[in-house]
Amino acid sequence: MSSSARLVVGVSGASGAAYGLRVLDACRELGVESHLIFSRAAALTLAQETTLTVADVQARADVVHKVGDVGASVASGSFPTLGMIIAPCSVRTMSEIATGVTSSLLTRAADVTLKERRPLVLMVRETPLHLGHLRTMVRLAEMGAIIAPPMPAFYAKPTSLEEMVDQSVGRALDLFGLSWKPVKRWGQDVGPLQGEG
Repeated sequence: MSSSARLVVGVSGASGAAYGLRVLDACRELGVESHLIFSRAAALTLAQETTLTVADVQARADVVHKVGDVGASVASGSFPTLGMIIAPCSVRTMSEIATGVTSSLLTRAADVTLKERRPLVLMVRETPLHLGHLRTMVRLAEMGAIIAPPMPAFYAKPTSLEEMVDQSVGRALDLFGLSWKPVKRWGQDVGPLQGEG
C-alpha cells in the first residue's frame, strides 16, 4: 500500500458507533490503510448499541493504536496520511481538539492532522447545540477542521438505517477524495426532478 493511502480513524464515545465501523469497512473496500484509535468511552457505546466487541472492531482495522500511546506513529506529522476522521465525534473530544490541550492519542493525532494542514473531519454527534458547542465548532472550522455531522440525506431515498449510515460515511469520505460505491449521488443515482416545461 502507498504510504499516502492511509487514513487515521478515531472513534469516540458519542452515540453512533456504526459510523466508525462503516468507515473501517469502507477503507478496506477502497484499499486505504486504516489506523484505528478507539477511545475508552467508545467501548461503552459499542456495547450499548451493538453486539460487537472491541476485538471485533479492531479486526476491521489494518493498524490499531492504543488510545494512551502518545508515541504512536500517528502522533507525528512526519508519518504521512490522507488525514483523520473521527466518527462519531463526541463534544468532549471536539472540545479537547479545539483547545489544543490533548490528553490521549485520539486528540493528539487530531492536533497533528491540523498542524500538518491535512483534512480533519469531525462527525459530531450532539443535539440540540448550545452556544458553547457552536463557538467551539467555529473555532475548529477556523483552525481548518471540517465539521460534518451525520445528517440523513432523504433525497437518496434510504430504505434502511444502514443505507442512511453509509450515505453519511460516504459523503465524509468524499472530503478525502475517496469515492465509496454505496453513496447515492445527486444527478447520477437520484434526481434531479424534471420540471414541467
